[in-house]
Amino acid sequence: MIKAHAIRIDQHGGADRLQLKEINIESPASQEVLVRNTSIGVNYADIYEREGDHGGPHSARKMPITLGRTAAGIVQSTGAAVAGLKPGDRVGYIAPDSYATHTLVSASRVVKIPDHVADDVVGGYLLRGLTAEYLLCRLYPVSERSTVLVHAAAGGMGLLLGQWSARLGARVIGTVGSQAKAEMALQHGYDAVINYSTENFVTRVLELTDGRGADVIYDGVGKATFRGSLDCVKPRGMVISYGTASGNVGEFDLQLLHSKSIIVTRPTLRSWISDPDELAQAARAFFDVLASGTVKTPIGARLPLAEAATAHRQLESRQLSAPVVLVP
Repeated sequence: MIKAHAIRIDQHGGADRLQLKEINIESPASQEVLVRNTSIGVNYADIYEREGDHGGPHSARKMPITLGRTAAGIVQSTGAAVAGLKPGDRVGYIAPDSYATHTLVSASRVVKIPDHVADDVVGGYLLRGLTAEYLLCRLYPVSERSTVLVHAAAGGMGLLLGQWSARLGARVIGTVGSQAKAEMALQHGYDAVINYSTENFVTRVLELTDGRGADVIYDGVGKATFRGSLDCVKPRGMVISYGTASGNVGEFDLQLLHSKSIIVTRPTLRSWISDPDELAQAARAFFDVLASGTVKTPIGARLPLAEAATAHRQLESRQLSAPVVLVP
């Protein structure tokens, strides 16, 4: 058993509920590894769990809860049956309880980090990178024939989707909420960017596509953009609602899809990396893209673990154009 520190909540609520606590962590079970975290990702899913929004990606857990679902770190010790990992290995993982100095993780959820990838990139982008991999390569295979629309183009996911789509040869259109964010997106793979605070994004998408519409729309915003997305996707196109930054889409009339045979899906990453082999393959694909040098991975802020509440507030403010990481 070791002493560690973790950011925990004992009831749902605002960012003020986050508290730094000393905890005890047991030795790894036979198929577990103990990871000393070096860079911890902060994601909207963490905010949903903090608020108690279990319509999101995570089901309810017993209090107190250690928040966080992704980090980079160094293997400190391993269980007796773990193969292929040893103390000192640099690893990333997507698993619960990452807002901590140390985390016990099932060895099947751990991937080794190549030398060319920094810890902060893994902390800030592993969840986003694996999400982008299944969105662009498996759920809807993007190609040079694709016209892609990405909402929240200057956010952490948006920057990654724009660059990776461009690398695949697609024409990439983004939506943002300010001119500064438009300029950021244009530096990260986008061919055109629509400022929805001054323009109607539906009208502009149809203008940019000669009335045809986008082949696929990646919508991480949710309630504020979903209905408009249906209006500017092409016939037989796909609208992928993968996030709800503005709130849940809620119920809608299925007949809205009828006239254009629109495909709508609400996926979640865990379904696409539940198999350890799929997780490993997705991570290799993401690390290969990073090795190519065509995808930039800026970090919006690095904050001490104890300042997790500040990180949550920054994310909720939507003022950042890149991921935040917590550093123990």
